[in-house]
Amino acid sequence: MWRIWKIADPLRALVVQGVFLFGLAVMIHLVLLSTPTFNWLDGPNAAATKATAAKK
Repeated sequence: MWRIWKIADPLRALVVQGVFLFGLAVMIHLVLLSTPTFNWLDGPNAAATKATAAKK
């Protein structure tokens, strides 16, 4: 296992991992914000308000 760090730089590996995890977190949050059920910015009653507005 120690030989892998002779090939890969540990600092670079940690930076790449951090960038990947940050990108993954942003993507998950954007996907959740695009759904009416899990959109926490519009408030809890936004889905019901949009549904009643669409019926009129």
